[in-house]
This record gives sequence, structure tokens and C-alpha cells, in this order.
Amino acid sequence: MIVAITSSGKTPESSVDPRFGRCPYYLLYDTDKDTFEAINNSGQSAYGGAGVQAAQAVSDMNADVLITTNIGPNAFRVLDSAGIKVYSGVSGTVKEAIDNFKKGTLGLISSPNVGHKYGAGPGHGKRGRR
Repeated sequence: MIVAITSSGKTPESSVDPRFGRCPYYLLYDTDKDTFEAINNSGQSAYGGAGVQAAQAVSDMNADVLITTNIGPNAFRVLDSAGIKVYSGVSGTVKEAIDNFKKGTLGLISSPNVGHKYGAGPGHGKRGRR
């Protein structure tokens, strides 16, 4: 199984990055081989659609699972359509996230946990806006 984790760096000791579409890296963890591979997020600085681009990239990486902190509606829709399970609300290091995944203590989600354009900067995607 391939697990993709949003990461601030290239190693398992890096922090889980809270932004799915705009994280600097995805660390791919192969559960069968117990190995990690760092992948640059080429859509990190996209003007728009970073979440959808990231979701397609994770799908193209043949990931079965995504571990992140926040996931918006458009990205979630793409991941869900690809059959990729999403665990969110995660913090700490990538290694800690994987350990918690193996223990079964992460929360599998069935819908996005932030609004549209959440990671785009100030004033975008805030919850509870009226």
C-alpha cells in the first residue's frame, strides 16, 4: 500500500504540512517495503486549483491513502473519485503520522474539513463566513 503524507520537508522527521494543495512535499510511504520517497509538489505555487492539481498528482502516484491536516471540497472530491482514503487533522512529524496510521488511531474522513480556497491565503475559505 502507498500512503502519501503532506510534508514540510524531505524526511520522515519533517513536520506534517497542514496544507494539502500547497505543501512543499509529499512523502510516499510504501507499507510493504517500509520505505519513504520525497516528491516535490509542483503545484505548490499555483495561482488557482492547487488542491485539484495535488489530488490528481497523488492519484498519479498510485497512492491508496492520503494523510494530511486540511482538505478542501474540490480536492476531496477528486481523491474520493479515485478511491483514495483520506485521514485528516494530523499534526506532528511524518513518522509519527505513519506510526499512528499503523496503530489505527487516525481519523478517516468522509467529507472535506475546510472550505473552498482554504490554503490560498488570508480571507479565503474561512469556516463560518456569512
